[in-house]
Amino acid sequence: MRWLFLLFLVLNLFYYVWHQQKAPLRAKEVESVELRQASQQGVRLLSSADRARMRPEASAVPESAAAGESCLFLGSFQQASEAQQVEQRFTALDIQAQVRSVDAAAGLDYWVYLAPLASRQASLRQLKELQARRIDSYIITQGDLANGISLGIFPRSDSAESVMQRLRDAGYEPLLRELPRAQRSFWVRITPESRRLADDALQQLAVDFKDLQHQIMPCESVATPQ
Repeated sequence: MRWLFLLFLVLNLFYYVWHQQKAPLRAKEVESVELRQASQQGVRLLSSADRARMRPEASAVPESAAAGESCLFLGSFQQASEAQQVEQRFTALDIQAQVRSVDAAAGLDYWVYLAPLASRQASLRQLKELQARRIDSYIITQGDLANGISLGIFPRSDSAESVMQRLRDAGYEPLLRELPRAQRSFWVRITPESRRLADDALQQLAVDFKDLQHQIMPCESVATPQ
């Protein structure tokens, strides 16, 4: 009887241990199955209409903006007639070209003058005095120095200073004003639509016009039309 009781107790212990080991496994399995089913419920095939709605819209960029407003500039020419010859060659080939000019700073000039006096008559009397001393001088007729006396515009500062010293020695008070010196050059602008067509003509132009430069720049970089 005692052996039956012990056997029954051992079986109960064995069943308890087996039950404790199996229970967590079943819980994990149920959890993974439930998660799999939940994830599968959220997945569905997309129709072509759905894909079209989800596709990001392409930004509406104009063709001209995408290509960039960059023009081909050929130059620079010191004479407008040379630039016009190149323009006419391109025009004969149905290539859109236009001569444009640009004024670039090319140094300073030095203007020596006497300030305007109280009246024009007084300035004219002063002018006669200067001319009597054999000093080249001219009356200024317009601008903020009207009725003043111009004593010359010089490309070098030492030349201007020499004239000013001569006037000081004669009892005058000369003044000096710096004037930016501009140098005008000419360029031929090729529009973006015609740049590819112009490539074939560049080799011959380089032979006919020495030191010909070509640059790709924004179309309004050289903005003064001729």
